Amino acid sequence: MSTVADTIAQVAKLPTQWTKQAMESQLPLSEYPRPQMQREDWMCLNGKWDYQGGRQLASALNPSSPIAFDKQAQQILVPYCPESVLSGIERNQEINMWYKKQFEIPASWKEKQIILHFDAVDHDATVFVNGQKAGTHAGGYDAFSFDITSYLKKGSNVLIVAAHDPNDGKMPSGKNGPRGDYTFSSGIWQTVWLEPVNKNHIKNIRLLPDLANSRLKVLVDAGQAAVLAVASENQRVVARVKAEAGTAFYIPIPNPRLWSPDEPFLYDLKLSLQDKNGNVTDEIASYFGMRDVRLGKVNGVVRPLLNGKFVMQIGLLDQGYWPDGILTAPTEEALKYDLEFTKKAGFNLIRKHMKTEPNRFYYWADKLGLLVWQDMPAIWYPQEDTTRTRSAFRSELKAIIDNHYNAPSIITWVPFNENWGAFDVKEITDWVKQYDPSRLVNGNSGFNNNPDYQKAYGDPGNGDFVDTHIYIGPKNASVPDDKRAASLGEFGGLGLFVRGHMWPVENNAYGYEPTKPALTDRYVLLLDQVEQLMKHRGLSVAVYTQTTDVEHEVNGLLTYDRAFEKMEIERVKEVNQAVIEEGNRIKQ
Repeated sequence: MSTVADTIAQVAKLPTQWTKQAMESQLPLSEYPRPQMQREDWMCLNGKWDYQGGRQLASALNPSSPIAFDKQAQQILVPYCPESVLSGIERNQEINMWYKKQFEIPASWKEKQIILHFDAVDHDATVFVNGQKAGTHAGGYDAFSFDITSYLKKGSNVLIVAAHDPNDGKMPSGKNGPRGDYTFSSGIWQTVWLEPVNKNHIKNIRLLPDLANSRLKVLVDAGQAAVLAVASENQRVVARVKAEAGTAFYIPIPNPRLWSPDEPFLYDLKLSLQDKNGNVTDEIASYFGMRDVRLGKVNGVVRPLLNGKFVMQIGLLDQGYWPDGILTAPTEEALKYDLEFTKKAGFNLIRKHMKTEPNRFYYWADKLGLLVWQDMPAIWYPQEDTTRTRSAFRSELKAIIDNHYNAPSIITWVPFNENWGAFDVKEITDWVKQYDPSRLVNGNSGFNNNPDYQKAYGDPGNGDFVDTHIYIGPKNASVPDDKRAASLGEFGGLGLFVRGHMWPVENNAYGYEPTKPALTDRYVLLLDQVEQLMKHRGLSVAVYTQTTDVEHEVNGLLTYDRAFEKMEIERVKEVNQAVIEEGNRIKQ
C-alpha cells in the first residue's frame, strides 16, 4: 500500500523526456549490460524490489545475517538509487540500505553454474541468497559478481542485498561526497542480473590492439581449455586462431581498419572454449577497435598521437548527473543521448568526470567515435585513516581500469583532479602508466587549483600531460615540456539562465551571457583562442565545462533536463571542426 510520502516522492523536481517511461517501466535498463562479453542467455533483475533503509536500521556494513523484511518495507525501483525520484522513494542519505528480490531459475538453466552480477553498488555490498551469505564487495564504481549456484533451490529463491554507504568522503566518491556539493547517491545504481554458464567458462578477457604488428593481443581468463578466436570485419572472417586459455595469444589483423572519431570501425570477435573432446563449453560475442595512442613530437612539439597522427582533442566535461536518476541515466536512450549530442556538436572527446558509467556508455562511445578521458572518483580526506582510505583508493582504481580496459574509446586515465584527495600523486601516476602502458595518463588534471583543506601536490612532473584548469580561460593554459603534452583540462564554464529548466536552488556559473546567440558568440571566441594556443603554444587538448547543467551549475551546453540547447549547435560544431581541421594541418 503506497503512502502519501510515496506519492509526493513520485513528483520530479525537474523531469526529463524519459522520466515517465522510467517510472512506469517493469524492467528498466534491460539491455544486455556487458557488450564486450555477451552471451545469449541471461536474466535482468532490475525492477521493483522490497526495500528498507535508514540510519536506525541494523548496520548494513558486512552483516553476518540478513534482516527480516516486515510490513514497513517499501518498494524501490532498481537500479535507481534511493535518493532519486525514479527509485519511487526519494530518501535522503540512507547509510544502511536493505534490498530484497524473489526470483526463479528457468528450467533450461538446470545443471548450469549461476552467476549473479552487480554492475555497481555504492559502497559496501553484502549479498545473501536464501539466507546464506554469498559474498561481499567494497567499491562504488566497479562491477562484481558471485557464483550463487550452491545457495539456490527449486522454485522461488530470495536475494537480499545489504548496502552501506556513509558518504563521509573517506572512500572514493567523487562529486558524490561531502565536498561534491550535489545530491548524494548510494546503494544499487547499476543493473543487477543473472547468467547461466557451464563450470568451465570465460571469466574475463583482455584485448590489446597492436597496430605496429597488425595484430590483436588476447588473454582469456578461464580454466584449462582450448580457445577458438574468430575476428570478423562486416561479417567476413579475417582471422581464425586456436590457442589456450590463461596464456596471451595474438590474432593477425591484415591491413587493419583503424578506429578513430572520424571512422569508429569496430571488428567483431567470437571466443569459444572447447574441452579436450572438442565440445564447446562457452561462447561469447565481443568486439574491438584497432587504434594506438601514445606521445610523439610533431614539428618539435610533444603531442598525443592517435594512430600515429596528432588529433586536436576538443572535449566536454561530462559529469553524468541526471535530475531524475542522479548518477543513473533514466533509460538507454537517455544514456546514448548525451553522447549523440556531444558528437552532433562537433566534439571528439569526453572527459568522464569523477564517476564511471555502465559498460553500455563506453560501448556507445566506441560505436559513435568519441575519445574518452576516464577520471578516478576522488576520496576527500586522504590524510584520515590512511591505511584504509589510501588502500581503498588504490584497489578501486585498479578495479576500474580492469573493468574498462577493453574499451577502444578510453585513451587516458586521470587518477587525480585539482589535488582533491591527492596523495602519492607521482607514484600513482607511474603505477597507472606501468599497469596500462597502452594508454596515456594525466596524473593531476588542473594541478594549479587546490581545495582549501589540504596542501597542494601541484604538478607531479611525470605522466603524459602538463594540465591546467583556467576559468574562464583559455588564457594562461599550460604549455608542453620536453616529455609531456599540454592540456587545458577544464575551461569555460559560461552560464545561461533558462526559466523552467533549472534545478530549484540558487543557480550559478563562472560567467554569464544573456542570450543563446551571445553565449554562442562567446564560445566561438574561446575556441578561436584555443586555436591560437594550439598553433603557437603547443596546446593539444581543451575540455569545455560542460555537457549539461548540473543541479546549481548552469554552465552546460544543455539544460539539466536535456530539453533546451543553450548554444546554436551548428555554430558550435562549425568552430569545433575548424579547430580540429587546423590541428590536422600542423606539420606532422
